[in-house]
Amino acid sequence: MKQLHKSSPTHAPSPAHAPAPKAAKPSRPGPRSWIGYLLREQRLLFVLLGALIASTFFLLRPYLSFSTSSHLPVARPLFSFAARSGVPAGFRPPPRRVVVTGGAGFVGSHLVDRLLEQGDSVIVVDNFFTGRKENVAHHLRNPRFELLRHDVVEPILLEVDRIYHLACPASPVHYKYNPIKTIKTNVMGTLNMLGLAKRIGARFLLTSTSEVYGDPLEHPQKESYWGHVNPIGVRSCYDEGKRTAETLTMDYHRGGGVEVVRIARIFNTYGPRMCLDDGRVVSNFVAQALRRQPMTVYGDGKQTRSFQYVSDLVAGLMALMESDHIGPFNLGNPGEFTMLELAQVVKETIDPMATIEFKPNTADDPHMRKPDITKAKTLLHWEPKVSLKEGLPLMVTDFRQRISDE
Repeated sequence: MKQLHKSSPTHAPSPAHAPAPKAAKPSRPGPRSWIGYLLREQRLLFVLLGALIASTFFLLRPYLSFSTSSHLPVARPLFSFAARSGVPAGFRPPPRRVVVTGGAGFVGSHLVDRLLEQGDSVIVVDNFFTGRKENVAHHLRNPRFELLRHDVVEPILLEVDRIYHLACPASPVHYKYNPIKTIKTNVMGTLNMLGLAKRIGARFLLTSTSEVYGDPLEHPQKESYWGHVNPIGVRSCYDEGKRTAETLTMDYHRGGGVEVVRIARIFNTYGPRMCLDDGRVVSNFVAQALRRQPMTVYGDGKQTRSFQYVSDLVAGLMALMESDHIGPFNLGNPGEFTMLELAQVVKETIDPMATIEFKPNTADDPHMRKPDITKAKTLLHWEPKVSLKEGLPLMVTDFRQRISDE
């Protein structure tokens, strides 16, 4: 019997034993997909337009100021340049680094105040012979202020943009105390600071004095007047020392390439922080009147002087430093007082019952002193603002406090 063989049917695996399908990996859009996305429906145009608007806003923001009356932006010139600095308007230049030698002294400490107020970083270099740490103590926590105890007779290395060279005893009591040291400060100190200015390319200002005119034969004194000075007298360490410092300064400019040197010939200056017993006429009169001592007038009291308040001098120094003018400038108040007239103003301010005591005049004391400030008024647009009757009470308040603390 013929057997028929049927092939056995192939059995599909049961669902329970079927392998699980592999999960499909999500596809990541390639570069072409992103490009296509941006190109569709003008999306790229809107992205570029938004970036342009944002960039324009942030670029113009420093040049827009808002009026309180109209609340509408007032545009400033986008590419206007400052006349002297060469910096586009609206851009704040980095703070300048300024060194002030003698910066803990009477004039120097007031100059430091103003420089810090305008945003500069200030390094004070002082040996504290006549300067006092108390004059700058209120700046010790200021990160833009540094105080170095150093004698400018010795070289120093600093990186600064401006050098105000004030270091030198300026009162007869102090500069006569050690005349050799005084002239060394004027000569060696000035050489060291000029050398520093040349090395780092800094602007340099020398504070000279009206004493370079000596006992003048010209009245009032112009910068062109060469003076009438005793080269071997007891005041010569200061008078001739400053004249030598001026010579060095101009020679460094002519032959050494020091950037536009400036020379300030300072006339009698008064104000807070003066030394109480420095021998200068205003501080002498004020201290004696407050202590109820007779005010000392040397000679017949007919010698004349001009007195400027310290804030006026500081304004003149800063204007001179930022100018482009070379050479000496008289900085002083052209008002003129005899010693007896000054004593009377002090009496009216402090004590109408104060008395005057006459003593023999000192050697080489000038008979008259008055600046011609035409050059400073014309080129620096500077002139003193504070009268003696306005400034003297401010000095008296400071002296009264310090004398009461003695």
